[in-house]
Amino acid sequence: MKRTEIGVALLGFGNVGSGTYKALEENFALIEKKVGAKVVIKKILVRNLNAPRRVEAPAELFTTDFEEILRDPKIDIVAELLGGINPATGYIRAALTAGKHVVTANKAALAVHLPDLNKAAAFHKCMLRYEASVCGAIPVIGCISRALTANRITAVKGIVNGTTNYILTRMAAEGASYEDVLKDAQALGFAEADPTGDVEGYDAANKLSVLMATAFGIYRAPDSFERVGITGVTMEDLAAAEAEGKVIKLLACAEEKDGGIEAYVKPVAVEKDSFLGRCGSEFNAVQIDCNMAGPIFLQGKGAGPEPTGSAVLGDIIEIAQAIAAGTEHEQPFTALI
Repeated sequence: MKRTEIGVALLGFGNVGSGTYKALEENFALIEKKVGAKVVIKKILVRNLNAPRRVEAPAELFTTDFEEILRDPKIDIVAELLGGINPATGYIRAALTAGKHVVTANKAALAVHLPDLNKAAAFHKCMLRYEASVCGAIPVIGCISRALTANRITAVKGIVNGTTNYILTRMAAEGASYEDVLKDAQALGFAEADPTGDVEGYDAANKLSVLMATAFGIYRAPDSFERVGITGVTMEDLAAAEAEGKVIKLLACAEEKDGGIEAYVKPVAVEKDSFLGRCGSEFNAVQIDCNMAGPIFLQGKGAGPEPTGSAVLGDIIEIAQAIAAGTEHEQPFTALI
């Protein structure tokens, strides 16, 4: 029997959750045409029903009870957009166990628990998709896992954290101090009140762990490779790079070397006129080296409600199309590691 409606639950209604909701509302007719069925938000899990919202939604959609979502047979897809490792990981696992497909933007949970979550998805024949977990709207996961699937990936490297790129760009261009630029980044919403995760490289390391699983089919925990943040980058370092025609970027890199995969997150001086050197401000950029297609370059907005919501919704549409076609249990469940 052809499905006319596919139900979605959002876990979280912060920047990403509200951005996803807004994108679905604005493009509802277009998405229905692409899917062949209506894609409808059935429930939104929040901690506080009375909290102020940046995007308005009907009050009856909101709930504080995750079990209500698990019990609802009309919910086919759960989009986990809470962030953090707990309780998000438990919610993802529970949704898969309940036979619901999962979309997540949560690089922290994936970086730590990806092998177990992959196994749960495969065991319960559910799809697990996470395009939005790396570089927001830039389709790097899909590019590697689908468009470049005929290739052997030899290296993935890039600028995957917009906060640090913004800080380093302004420090180099203006001679502004790290402290002053960080304050501006926080005022603009590019940096959190506690920027440790960004500036010390933890966010980039989580994303690199997900990228390695996708590109090389291996799991490397984010604490298993070198991680150096930008707090130690001095004006002298930037000036020395400038004198050589280079600029310092926080790079996440994984490449084949000596029969294994060498990985790191650290500040690196790159040529100013190179692809990565030209990526400035809060933008992200990723270079994928492969044996048949050659180097592939992707650049765009790596964060923000609308770009990240766009990537989340792209995954939701892919799953919804499979459900509408009756092939939801015949799809690849997730990255093979």
